[in-house]
Amino acid sequence: MANFELKINNDIATIWMDQPGSEVNTLSVAMLDDFRNLLDTIEKNNDIKAAILISKKANCFIAGADIKDFQRMESSEEAEKLSREGNQILTRLSQLKKPVIAAINGACLGGGLEVAMACHYRIATTDEKTVFGLPEMKLGLLPGGGGTQRIIKLTSLRYGLDALLTGKNIYPYSAKKNGLVDELIHKEGLYQAAIKQAQNPIKRRPKKQSLLDRALNTSMGRNYVLKKARETVMRKTRGNYPAPLKILDCVEIGLEDGLQAGLEAESMAFGELHGTSACQNLIRLFLAMQDNKKLKNNNKTENTDAITMIGAGFMGAGITEVSIKNGYQVILKDINPEGIASALKTIWDDFTKLVRNKAMTAVDRDRLMANIKTTTDDDAICDADLIIEAVFEDLGLKQKILADVEKRCKKSTVFASNTSSLPLADITANSNNPNHVVGMHYFSPVPKMPLLEVIVTDKTAKKARQMAINVGIKQGKTVVVVKDGPGFYTTRVLSAMTHEAIKVLHDGAKIEDIDNAMKDWGFPVGPLALMDEVGIDVGAHIARGALGKMFLNRGIEQDDTVQKLAEAKLYGRKSGQGFYRYPKKGKKTVNTDIYKYFGGEERQSMDKTIIQNRIGLIFVNECVHCLEEGILADVADGDLAAILGLGFPPFTGGPFRYIDARGASEITEILNNLSRQHDNRFEPAQLLTNKATNNERFYL
Repeated sequence: MANFELKINNDIATIWMDQPGSEVNTLSVAMLDDFRNLLDTIEKNNDIKAAILISKKANCFIAGADIKDFQRMESSEEAEKLSREGNQILTRLSQLKKPVIAAINGACLGGGLEVAMACHYRIATTDEKTVFGLPEMKLGLLPGGGGTQRIIKLTSLRYGLDALLTGKNIYPYSAKKNGLVDELIHKEGLYQAAIKQAQNPIKRRPKKQSLLDRALNTSMGRNYVLKKARETVMRKTRGNYPAPLKILDCVEIGLEDGLQAGLEAESMAFGELHGTSACQNLIRLFLAMQDNKKLKNNNKTENTDAITMIGAGFMGAGITEVSIKNGYQVILKDINPEGIASALKTIWDDFTKLVRNKAMTAVDRDRLMANIKTTTDDDAICDADLIIEAVFEDLGLKQKILADVEKRCKKSTVFASNTSSLPLADITANSNNPNHVVGMHYFSPVPKMPLLEVIVTDKTAKKARQMAINVGIKQGKTVVVVKDGPGFYTTRVLSAMTHEAIKVLHDGAKIEDIDNAMKDWGFPVGPLALMDEVGIDVGAHIARGALGKMFLNRGIEQDDTVQKLAEAKLYGRKSGQGFYRYPKKGKKTVNTDIYKYFGGEERQSMDKTIIQNRIGLIFVNECVHCLEEGILADVADGDLAAILGLGFPPFTGGPFRYIDARGASEITEILNNLSRQHDNRFEPAQLLTNKATNNERFYL
């Protein structure tokens, strides 16, 4: 058995998992076959009284299913068959007369957690690498190995649904408290604890349920929870993702008709979901993110141990946080000591939340915080090979900082600007060493947003480019490299979208209708609400710069209403009002007073499809312009960046896959009609027109 090594000692079988040629164990088809053979051996060997399932991998129990197996399956029937076979094997495991103890250290995710839940007893380490979860929903699937059934039985309906419907990570202390694991131990004592349990099995006790969970563990209570869960799912997904509803169906069937009925429903639903476009696109997205890291991290020589961070504002604090958390020493420099203190408090508070949630120890928090050296001294910035600036989006200020760095630091120092819109060519206009300057555009909030946009010019040296890539990947980011230009890729496309939302507002639509239409289309937040979050003043500042001029040069007149809103201090959330009002307590409400800037309070209902075509297709068209002009290297980068950085609907696969699915000819026709109705801002990119004319796709 290639994936397992079986050793028997004193009536106890130890099953060592060690998938050859891989840093992690995955629940592949081959591993399932080996598992079946293992069960035969354990059942038939009378010398075995108990078994321990443990991994030889340093930080991995089983990291989940082999996603490429899912991609290779050609039909829903094949997917259903795989799930059914997996369920049969794990049901057989759970019904073994000999106890099997799962000894868990490291990642125990997806199919890995399903294996562990089918065992009779679970011991996990408190190591920071140990994490549980059922993330299949993020792939447009559901757990197909009994996960929808066993997590509810081991924990509670509320806890199990939360795990199933969010796919979030569960850390050891939460897992123990809620019944997902039976025992916690330090890493070094894991195997001995498993042997002790195998020698003298302690019958696991059902988790003590809270008063609320006991109340909900009735027919009426379960119906209430499931009804509320469905309402929440529909509110959040707008019906664009079928997996959460299928999960709820399977849970309900299991609760009403028993485990076997639930498992049968699970396998059928797994097959159905695998055949959906949402699932196929989400699997492609997952694999694209994996490939992105492999392809871009192929040169690890250009790296650094230390980073200087100039600017201790919100972005500077976030970049510092992800840097120290991933092994970097950071010199945090700001002219304002109060700014530095605020940044340190922000990072401390973020880490303390992890400590409270048992996802980090207080010792680790203190150790990481010690990796920040703060300074207000300009001469202290040169002790790192990479300097990142994250100051206000002001060209003169950024040029001044670059000039100062070039004057003080060694010539080989790489300088990275966290600019979101200013062309790198403008920032380096007076530079003595432009080949060592690169753009590193992080997204806010930095600790949560997964994308890093690296910007390069024709002068950027390979060293600077690769160092920015390597640092970003080590920080946990998906890195997309784009060519220099006003707004680069993401800010440029976002500006086109928000500009059109303003135009739709001028045409009489309601604020909530615009945002709801785009949320129905699949965006997590509407464009006007997004402007409030980013800051209307920020959008106004960007529109006044090189990006606004670029659109003007294309004959696209820029609307000055956003400038007027900024002058009136209607900045959005940070000022308490923008397109919405933000009370200190309670939910935001539409700010109807703002309609006076858009022709008055008299509004009209606009067809949702018209709103979606105008705003969504202008976004998509701008993406094609960026590809046509060489801003984007390829369509895969364009799809990744749009989804991870701008919230483009993940279930579509990204703007270029969206075009392929809907058809370039249909989109071109709609854009041409909109161009005739409005103006040339809707004129299709020539590359899009060519695809339509030749009946071609962006992906082969």
